[in-house]
Amino acid sequence: MKFFVDTAEIDAIAELNDLGMVDGVTTNPSLILKSGRNILEVTKEICDLVDGPVSAEVVALEADAMIAEGRKLAEIADNITIKLPLTWDGLKACKVLSGEGHMINVTLCFSANQALIAAKAGATFISPFIGRLDDINLDGMDLIQDIRTIYDNYGFETQILAASIRSVNHVLDAARIGADVMTAPPEVIKKLASHPLTDKGLEQFMADWKKTGQNIL
Repeated sequence: MKFFVDTAEIDAIAELNDLGMVDGVTTNPSLILKSGRNILEVTKEICDLVDGPVSAEVVALEADAMIAEGRKLAEIADNITIKLPLTWDGLKACKVLSGEGHMINVTLCFSANQALIAAKAGATFISPFIGRLDDINLDGMDLIQDIRTIYDNYGFETQILAASIRSVNHVLDAARIGADVMTAPPEVIKKLASHPLTDKGLEQFMADWKKTGQNIL
């Protein structure tokens, strides 16, 4: 499973990247707002830091304007993935921009039917939003499973990018089902290393080591 980091915070990306935990980055208008940075400047900085795909989202709502914005974003770097909403206009833009050779991340997917038509329109990635489905008492993992089944049935090359991940259990479940990619905030990725028994065991080891009176250095 590829790990994408869902943030526009450079320091957080750099820390995880140094550990080999970053296969790509996803951003959106909300994350750009949170960073307080200019979208073109911060996206270029991320692209220079990370080798993998960096999703930058259009903000237009009509296909022609989406296409124009997508082309502008693609000029930032070779590893830009143009992020488009899963609307009819977004699919039109996806068809054109993917046809020009650009990587496309179709976002805000909430149904398997949406994922099916995004794949047919040429999406590189499809981003089903797990957490937001959980918020309305639907199981977001059921959607990941349905998309996996459909894509495998017909040999679609569109990669499933599990998004709106809010917990380590989301990561585990998406990996079990076979999502190609997951994107999560830095704090969720860091929590993957945590376990109370690890902490307890380390505490015991340190207590026993202190009793030996020894030093390694």
